[in-house]
Amino acid sequence: MSDNEMYGGGRTAAEDKIAARKAEKQAVDSYSVDMARERELENQVLKIDKKKFKVKEPAWMLFGVHRVIALLMFFMVFLPSMNPAKLTALIGNNLSLFTSAISYGSLTENVGRGFRMGWVEEGTFSILFTGSILALVGILVISAGACLSLGNNKCKRLSFIVSIAGVVLLTAGLIVIYIAYQQFRDSKKQDKVQAVFAKGIIIYAIMGVAIFVLTILEFFMVPRAEKGAKFEMETKFKLFLMFIPFAMLAFIFCYLPLWGWRYAFFDYKAGGELSSKTFVGFKWFKYLFENEATKRDIVRVLKNTLAMSGLGILTSWVPLAFAVFLTEIKSRPFKRIVQTFTTIPNFISWILVYTVALAIFSTDGFFNMIFGTSGNHLMGDSNTWLKMLIWGIWKGVGWSAIIYIAGIAGIDKQLYEAARVDGAGRWHRIWHVTLPGLMPTYMVMLLLSVAGMLSNGLDQYLVFSNASNMEHMEVLDLYVYHLGFGGGSIPLSTVIGMAKSLVSVFLLFLANGVSKIVRHESIV
Repeated sequence: MSDNEMYGGGRTAAEDKIAARKAEKQAVDSYSVDMARERELENQVLKIDKKKFKVKEPAWMLFGVHRVIALLMFFMVFLPSMNPAKLTALIGNNLSLFTSAISYGSLTENVGRGFRMGWVEEGTFSILFTGSILALVGILVISAGACLSLGNNKCKRLSFIVSIAGVVLLTAGLIVIYIAYQQFRDSKKQDKVQAVFAKGIIIYAIMGVAIFVLTILEFFMVPRAEKGAKFEMETKFKLFLMFIPFAMLAFIFCYLPLWGWRYAFFDYKAGGELSSKTFVGFKWFKYLFENEATKRDIVRVLKNTLAMSGLGILTSWVPLAFAVFLTEIKSRPFKRIVQTFTTIPNFISWILVYTVALAIFSTDGFFNMIFGTSGNHLMGDSNTWLKMLIWGIWKGVGWSAIIYIAGIAGIDKQLYEAARVDGAGRWHRIWHVTLPGLMPTYMVMLLLSVAGMLSNGLDQYLVFSNASNMEHMEVLDLYVYHLGFGGGSIPLSTVIGMAKSLVSVFLLFLANGVSKIVRHESIV
């Protein structure tokens, strides 16, 4: 019997395979053609869209200079040395234009006696405050105009109006500040007032003129927007502008304070000034390593810091385990109650936590009443590290577990279904699905903990410390606080703070390097 007869006179099996391969190849070719057409259409759309944002090269260069100047002006409002409102010795040296414009109390903080003695009129400071507000608002409007210039021609045309309005407000503010300067200069008690013409006035005036000139030139170089055009901006610029507020917060609270590192190079006392007379170079850096008493203190507080941080790292799995067990609770009301009551302590200040601890473990506390013991269990120096660890876990375990709960919610549910089909019980699913899914998150948190080994915080140890347990309670942050505010040694405490920050950065990169070698993954 032939093959054709075997298959009822139809095609052979080999012919069916060949036909199937041809059909598969045709489908792949058709898909490739469709994808190529789709990419071509996308490229055409992108070309059309880019035309809306394209400007001539000279105009592009002008916009670049415009944005750089606006950015510098924005950052300068936080620098005390560039404050145009610093017109008299009665105003603090650490006051920036931003603070001068938003806080009248900070502007007049050191002028109470001057008002009472009649050295200066309060109306003069009201004028200065008004000028500071106008100048700050003008700079913010100029910055908004620079952001608008990232859009299409219609956005750019609007940015011209906004920028000119910002320059007008800035000019008005500087004029009002200059009026206040004249009143300070004409004061009868000039030896008390000590009027000073702030260099910030000149710098901001020059920048304002530059922004005005650039805006006029840009106005004539950018064509008018098409009739009926909408305000549009490329996606990458939209995302950049969305990122700016967070970058500003990071700059203000994380990078701007680094300006205080300059105190490490001066022989500074509270209320004094930084000048060439008080500049001592690396004197305090040498003192840190040459003074025997300071070296002993550093060794002691480092031992406490590393011990408490090490205990924290060893117990860093506790929030992960708590999150796993919390998600395994089947009763939703009970789960919510547990999560709520374990998260609330994170929002309680350490002062209130210490109050609770005092009510429980003091001489007349609940612990002694129930177990019939005596003595104040908070005052002693026994097991200090362990006590702080337990209080820290109690306060933060619920809050720390939230990120792991979110990680569990992101694990593919099909993995759990597959594990059930294979006969895996609850513990096997936790061990083989949940924990491997949480490992990347846990490793990131562990690396950050290693990087922050020298930063235990201050509040917890400050409120729980006393004369009895200070030997084992004082960590590096608390030592810097006592040294700077208690002992008045601001330069030395600044040096220690600098060293701590640099070592923390080194530990971060070291832990990240170990992670690359061991896990072939990196977070930096």
